[in-house]
Amino acid sequence: MTAPALQDWIGRRETRTERVDLRPAAMLAALLNKPESPRKGAPLPPLWHWALFTPEARQSDLGEDGHPRLGGFMPPIPLPRRMWAGSRITWHDTLRLGDEAQRTTEITAIEEKPGSQGALVFLTLTHKITTARGLALREEQDLVYRAPASAAPPPPAPAEPPLADWRDPLTPDARLLFRYSAATFNTHRIHYDLPYARDAEGYPALVVHGPLTATLLVDRLLARTAKPLRTFTFRGRAPLYCDRPLALCGRQDHTGQFALWAESETGHPAMTATAEIEA
Repeated sequence: MTAPALQDWIGRRETRTERVDLRPAAMLAALLNKPESPRKGAPLPPLWHWALFTPEARQSDLGEDGHPRLGGFMPPIPLPRRMWAGSRITWHDTLRLGDEAQRTTEITAIEEKPGSQGALVFLTLTHKITTARGLALREEQDLVYRAPASAAPPPPAPAEPPLADWRDPLTPDARLLFRYSAATFNTHRIHYDLPYARDAEGYPALVVHGPLTATLLVDRLLARTAKPLRTFTFRGRAPLYCDRPLALCGRQDHTGQFALWAESETGHPAMTATAEIEA
């Protein structure tokens, strides 16, 4: 597609309505080792909204990578590898279990850029989730589309990790990845199909979901403060892999904001994030 043709998709919108259900919340509570599942009327923890409004594509409408085929609402970008690159989220109200919620999604930006392995297209979706009380949250979600990969880049040399107020170790396994895929109805094969991840997309192992890593970072932050989250921004820097150790890290700065990051086994930040809590 040419750049002008891609720009024609900016401004397209779709709206979906569903109830903030107990079942996906129970699945995420189990995944995160919570002592009990949330009950009706309880606040939905931050980032658990990613288990709402899950894809509804029919089996016959899935592409080779497991994603729903492009077209319809999403522009048919002719690049086969699709990843969630990051998000910027602001909470205006609390989503509660049992709420009737509506999500309006708009394509707000499409940008073509050169990359080290070929062309890249960045697409930004702006989601607004509302309830009967008004706007609950606003999220700008960045997706990146890439050319086929020949091989995964070699791991960088070990680095000296930055200073952190906490550094929680974790080795994600296939069970964790499967449960998150199930809770979010994510059919992208790089998270559960090792031959596909390795042979078709050039990864050395199953890839940890970006939103799962972000959810784990926020979960470790909220284990250390009872104050609600106001804003959260994250950016994926490099893949994290199944059965390889990582660390969920955080540090509070002089303004009261938190810098969060997920370190790979080499000590490099594979995801960076910032979080602001209510005063």
